[in-house]
Amino acid sequence: MAAAAEDESLPPRLTHLFEASKQLLDEVEETSEPSGSRAVQEKVLQGLFLLKTASEMLSQLDLFSQNEDLEEIASADLKYMMVPAFQGAFTMKQVSPSKRLDHLQWAREHFLKYLTQCRHYHVAEFELPKTTNNSTEKNTASSSMAQPNLVAMASQRQAKIERYRQKKEMERRLSALKSAVENGEADDEHVREYYLLHLRRWIGISLEELDSIDQEIKILREKDSSKEASTSRSSDQARPPMRPFILTRNAAQAKVFGAGYPSLATMTVNEWYDQHRNLGVLPDQGIAKTTSEAERAQQEQEDKEEEEDEQSLRQARQWDDWKDTHPRGYGNRQNMG
Repeated sequence: MAAAAEDESLPPRLTHLFEASKQLLDEVEETSEPSGSRAVQEKVLQGLFLLKTASEMLSQLDLFSQNEDLEEIASADLKYMMVPAFQGAFTMKQVSPSKRLDHLQWAREHFLKYLTQCRHYHVAEFELPKTTNNSTEKNTASSSMAQPNLVAMASQRQAKIERYRQKKEMERRLSALKSAVENGEADDEHVREYYLLHLRRWIGISLEELDSIDQEIKILREKDSSKEASTSRSSDQARPPMRPFILTRNAAQAKVFGAGYPSLATMTVNEWYDQHRNLGVLPDQGIAKTTSEAERAQQEQEDKEEEEDEQSLRQARQWDDWKDTHPRGYGNRQNMG
């Protein structure tokens, strides 16, 4: 690390990358333009590129060794520990609804990396957030867990209040040291205090961002789950839509008495009848053929009876006519005198 610090080519470039990305982050956070505007998003992408380059350079320099303590790190190098935190802040500024979940997960990794590094060097005392699984966590809380949860919630609330108090105190102290450090008038002790205050400030910011990220990830996953369930139910219950129609006597009436727009189908009575006859759903379809044969036999019997009645009537009329022309006793010759 000492050899790297003595190298005159890399540190100035690393300083340039860090200061340029920090300035871009301040501009993005203080701008009055919408976060989705082109100008803001260009600064976000530029800041992420600069920080990625700085992170790769820090890995090559091995500036922060796991075998060192905080006191062994040079005061001027402390600020480079904030690179992962800046990466997380820029990632949260990206706006893309389709990639929102990915951005949240990337930002969470950056903030966790920063907090893990700060905890290793004992920059401040804090509880490292637990890592969550990619799958949606199921609620398995029972009545016996209610009291411990309430205690944890109270503890978290107290921790937030304490972080807020410390944040205000750090901002006041940073404001007092800023001018002297940036102008190069501060000694090493004040420079070290200035950057340690920045590190602790970003610890509080990272903890708050992680809390917000976890809540948003949970909401997005529940939304995706409900959407998948709704799609599954709709596919199971999907039925082919029934086309509406208007019954008319003929094609001319269908044109005149239509619904007034071409999307509504029309058909004549004959077309409707032919359609339903082909489907076999007419009332007179499905009746046994024996019924028709019985009706035909009955009709023949009735015709035969009518014919017999006419013949009987004709014979009766002929008998009446014969009696009119032949008086009683006609042809009886036995009693003639």
